[in-house]
Amino acid sequence: MRSSHSRGSNLRCPTARNNGFVPVAAGGGGCSAGTAGNTGAARRAEAEAEARAEANGKAKAEATRRAFLKKVAALGVVSLAPGVMLYTFPSTPGAAQTVPARAPDEPVTGKVRWGMLIDVSRCGDGCSACVEACKEENGWQDNGRPLTDAQWIRALKVRNPRTGYERTVPMLCQHCASPPCVDVCPTGASFRRADGIVLVDKHICIGCRYCMLACPYSARSFIHEPLEDQKPYAPRGKGTVESCTFCVHRVDEGRTPACVEACNDSAGGAMLFGDLNDPNSEISKRIAQYATIQVRADLGLDPGVRYRNV
Repeated sequence: MRSSHSRGSNLRCPTARNNGFVPVAAGGGGCSAGTAGNTGAARRAEAEAEARAEANGKAKAEATRRAFLKKVAALGVVSLAPGVMLYTFPSTPGAAQTVPARAPDEPVTGKVRWGMLIDVSRCGDGCSACVEACKEENGWQDNGRPLTDAQWIRALKVRNPRTGYERTVPMLCQHCASPPCVDVCPTGASFRRADGIVLVDKHICIGCRYCMLACPYSARSFIHEPLEDQKPYAPRGKGTVESCTFCVHRVDEGRTPACVEACNDSAGGAMLFGDLNDPNSEISKRIAQYATIQVRADLGLDPGVRYRNV
């Protein structure tokens, strides 16, 4: 029987000197301990060199990313999420700056949770200032078909069947902490930002309308008609679903939603917007001081919109 070392003359051992190979005599015991030790040291040195190269590559990539973001900021472009780019514009001179602005390259965090408080006792009968402001800001309109038209916000008439007393209640996306629309979306188009704002990525929305069925507030609309003259910061599209965005483009600039601004300027001042996570914010103080409710609080969704004097 031929020895297992009969081909030993063809065996070679790696060396640390040149990363090549040197012959090993037939029948030899293999690589020497010294050679193996040198090989280990060489491999460690090579791994360290690769790690340093990788770290340098990451540093260069981060510098490139920051430079790109600075250019993007100069153009006024804000990225909400992968595939969703909103174009921002300077704040209107003299407009109230009641929320902190977010830099274009600053990530959205959970330190803030945006919310709204609506005192319906201040909603005048027949007042539609909030609805009209939303239409103007975001570029949607009524087409005379209330069952299918877009309705980012609507004024509902709420009636006490026992007393007959009526209230006007603005109804919009409630921006829930646990939004069912996000849970049922098959593509991830419906998503919740870390700061609590619920949005729809129109690039991956397939118009299945599962989110519309899941929403207990009927706050979402499906676009049936072709669209023209869209707002660059509020992308829309036929065959997709949409709803209130809390005017996210304004919030990221440090402004309040258009409905809140209009209500305070020309109506009853029924709407208040702010950070629910900040105990010193005006909205948090009022919620702590006055009795407020969440619509369908029994569902455990923790809506970001609260109502007073319903």
